[in-house]
Amino acid sequence: MENIANKDRIATLPRPVSVDLPAGNIQDEEYAFSKVSGNYKTFWQMLVVMVGFTYFSPSMMAGGQLGIGLNFSNFVLAILLGNLFLAVYTGVLAHIGQTTRMNFDLLSKKAFGSTGSKLPSLLVGLTQMGWFGVGVAMFAIPVAKLYGVNSYLLVLVLGALMTLTSVKGIKALSIFGSVAVPLITLLGIYSMYRSISDVGGLGNLFSESPAQPLSLTAALSIVIGNFISGGTSTPNFTRFAKSRKVAIVSTVIAFFVGNILMFSFGATGAAAFNMPDIFDVLILQGLTIPAILSLGFNIWSTNNNALYTSGLSISNVTKLPMKWVTLVAGGISTLLAIYLYDHFVSYLSLLGSMIPPVGAVLIIDYWMNKEQYQEVETSQAWNWQAIVAVVLGIITGLIVRVGIIPINSLLVAGVVYIVLSKVKG
Repeated sequence: MENIANKDRIATLPRPVSVDLPAGNIQDEEYAFSKVSGNYKTFWQMLVVMVGFTYFSPSMMAGGQLGIGLNFSNFVLAILLGNLFLAVYTGVLAHIGQTTRMNFDLLSKKAFGSTGSKLPSLLVGLTQMGWFGVGVAMFAIPVAKLYGVNSYLLVLVLGALMTLTSVKGIKALSIFGSVAVPLITLLGIYSMYRSISDVGGLGNLFSESPAQPLSLTAALSIVIGNFISGGTSTPNFTRFAKSRKVAIVSTVIAFFVGNILMFSFGATGAAAFNMPDIFDVLILQGLTIPAILSLGFNIWSTNNNALYTSGLSISNVTKLPMKWVTLVAGGISTLLAIYLYDHFVSYLSLLGSMIPPVGAVLIIDYWMNKEQYQEVETSQAWNWQAIVAVVLGIITGLIVRVGIIPINSLLVAGVVYIVLSKVKG
């Protein structure tokens, strides 16, 4: 991290420069504008942060959709293949984040240019704001109904509290992850055991002919689209890892094993009781208090990661201090929480088409231009090849409705970027 003595030197660098610190920000505690140069995390610390991130309650709801719409063999195939793709995708990004010590937004400046990077930063920053709002509402609304509390009031209170903890940064992520991961794992495993026991064994859990069947490609789109937006921000966390091995292994475990568990927790309850909402299943199983505590900590942990990412990304655009940006982003997300919650399925579809192209361009640009990632500074304002590739990838995801939508948009963006870069020479 640049120190005070270097501030004058940085100020004299020619524009555009990607490391300008916002006015009044004496210490860049979260390395929002510079490479990580300290506060490195061990394997266990990284694992807790990454699994806490992927222990995402909406994944259980998505798993509930699969449990109702797939037979057992297709369910297993969907969660294995979908999460294997996510593990590989995020594992590569984990490697890049740890190797460069840069966050998502600094990497975007290298790939898209100092001004062009505002496109992916806004895309990911606003997306993670949305997930923060969904998480707040997902916990507040059912709890409010259960106890007869005003749901809007509870959303405001919980949103404010989650926002305040998010501004604490990477320390808060590891603390909440340490609490949430064991709690939700134990509760989920017990709930799965109860669901399987109640229907007389695993063989009776899934219907061979679901009433509202899902195709395998639709199921894979749900699995991949559910968390590919969050996965694209993986470098924000793995840049703190002590080694590449720590970064990659902790990320792969989180996105493969962690996501499989989340989908399985939701699917078993839905298949047993025809309820895709895990909260309703847990209440039915007589686990009211444990469900509230565990799901609350789980959502809180994930929301900390989401708002942390949003703060980093929007700081890149506004040049304002990350902590103040995080506070404002949390406030806006809280106010919109119930609307986002009510439109969850369509929001997932939008994410699946818009986020993958950004990750594809970041990965390809790094492997094509590794030598340029030694320093944070960049001399180009726009990389139009990268921007055109992302736009075409997004359009593909929105228009082409066959196959696996997130992969369609990722592949188109990747191929277009390679071709345009070769043409440019």
